[in-house]
Amino acid sequence: MRQQVQIEFQGMKPAQSVHDDILEHVAALETRFGRIISCRVALRAPNPRHRVGGHYEVNIRLALPDGREVNVARTATADERLADLTFSINDAFKRARRRLQDGVRRMQGQVKAHGEPSIGTVAKLDLIDEIGFIETSDGREIYFHPNAVRNGGLSKVKIGARVTFHEADGQKGPQASTVRLLGKHGMR
Repeated sequence: MRQQVQIEFQGMKPAQSVHDDILEHVAALETRFGRIISCRVALRAPNPRHRVGGHYEVNIRLALPDGREVNVARTATADERLADLTFSINDAFKRARRRLQDGVRRMQGQVKAHGEPSIGTVAKLDLIDEIGFIETSDGREIYFHPNAVRNGGLSKVKIGARVTFHEADGQKGPQASTVRLLGKHGMR
């Protein structure tokens, strides 16, 4: 790393053990993903005015070659685990690692590039086994799983409904992903 890691403690006293933990996380990222030009980590203690359940906030900014950046910021949520500083730091670095992985995949061309979605008609539904089939414009039937249905799930899908979908290769052949109903209740 070209620059020293900057660690800012806001609303709390600096602790050497926390400082060392952060340096280990940064070193692990750099070992796994290559050169990091600079890193800034800001730790914010829970607001002392809150009576119960304050959360730590951990913000990470990584500067990478070619002007790229990875920014991880957490706004306090209802997750009570964020009341623990160690958990909050680990969670933030886990998200930074995931964003770096996504960036590497994009650069290597491993990210799926969806074209325009196809349009089809729901041909079969089996609510007991929770599966369905879409008839494509060329007469093929493509399997879809309830998890692929967006905006309301399988309960809103009816036979004859018009849908958009992306075709993907599944374990047993083609399957539909990102299934969305067209128009009002899929009828068009």
